[in-house]
Amino acid sequence: MKQVTKGQWGGYDTYILHSRELEVTLLPRLGNNVISLWDHKEQRQILRRPDESDLAYYMQKPYHFGIPLLVPPGRIRKGQFEFEGIRYQFDQNTAGDNHIHGLHRTQSWCVSDIEEDEEGCAVTTEFNTADDAHWMEQFPEPLRLEMTFRLQDARLQQTLKVTHLGSNSIPFGIGYHTWFMIDGEPERWNLRLPVESIYELNPELLPSGKLLPLGALESLHQGMNLEGTDLDTVLRIGDSQPAEALLMREDGYGIRYTADKAHFRHWVVYTKGQAEQYLCAEPYTWLPDAPNLQQDDSFTGLITLKPGETLTLPCTLEMIYPKL
Repeated sequence: MKQVTKGQWGGYDTYILHSRELEVTLLPRLGNNVISLWDHKEQRQILRRPDESDLAYYMQKPYHFGIPLLVPPGRIRKGQFEFEGIRYQFDQNTAGDNHIHGLHRTQSWCVSDIEEDEEGCAVTTEFNTADDAHWMEQFPEPLRLEMTFRLQDARLQQTLKVTHLGSNSIPFGIGYHTWFMIDGEPERWNLRLPVESIYELNPELLPSGKLLPLGALESLHQGMNLEGTDLDTVLRIGDSQPAEALLMREDGYGIRYTADKAHFRHWVVYTKGQAEQYLCAEPYTWLPDAPNLQQDDSFTGLITLKPGETLTLPCTLEMIYPKL
C-alpha cells in the first residue's frame, strides 16, 4: 500500500501518502502543510488536524495545525531589521506591533513530482516567492522553495531545499511549529530533549540575548513528564547534543523527531496553556529576532544565504511502537 492518492479538504486538493503504518495528508494549495498524520497501527491521529469547519481560522492562523513551515520562525521586534545595509519591514501582526512566524502562510504550492516504489512513496512540491507580491514587498529577494515528503514504513522524511534566485545576500531562518497530540492524557507522556540552556525572554517574548540554566527543565534529559507543565520556552541545543526530540507514552509508544544538527540549533516547546491536548516541539534554525541580536551567527543560528546558493534542510519523524 505504498502509494499516493488524492483527496479533498475544504474544497482544496490533498495528496495522501500511504504505508502500512501511516497515512500522511498534504495540503499543497494552502501553505503546503501536513494537516494529518494517521497511525493505522494505533488508530490515532498524531497531529492537531484541522476540521473543515476550521477553514476560516486556518486561513488566519495556519500555524495552529499540523506541521506548518515558518519562514522565518518566531517574533521579530517591530517586524524590522537591517542586514548588510538593506532594511526590511515585515508585517506587524502580533502584540506590541511585532512580527510573528514569518511570511509563509497559505501560499499555493504546486506538485512537481510523485514517486511510488517498493520502498515507499514521495511527493515533491514547489513554490517561488516571486509569485507572491506581498512576500516580495517584505522580502524582495526571490527564493525557490522545494519540499519533498517521503514516507517509508513508519518514517516520514521532510526535506526542504531553498535556492536563492536574487542578487543580494540575505539572512535566512526556518522552523516547524509541529503539533503533537497527547490526547488529554499528559500524565502518560514524557518528553526527552537534549538541550543545555534556556534563552531568556523579555515581556514581549523576544530573546534578550542571555542564557539561563535549565533548572527544573533538567528533567528533559531523562524524560520530563508533561502533567502540569505550562511551557512556551526557547531552548538551546549544546554543541555535542543531537537535534532530536523523543515524545514517549508510558506503554512504549512514541515519536522520534529529528532535525539536521548542522543548521537546527534551537527548540521551542509550547503546550498552549497547561498541557492537556497538545505538545508543540518546534525545531528552529534561527533564534527569534535573530537579525536584531548583538550575538554572532553561532549563537543566533542566522544563516547568510548568498545569490545562487541552495540550502538543504532535512527533518525526520519516526514512530516507535511497543515491543511485543
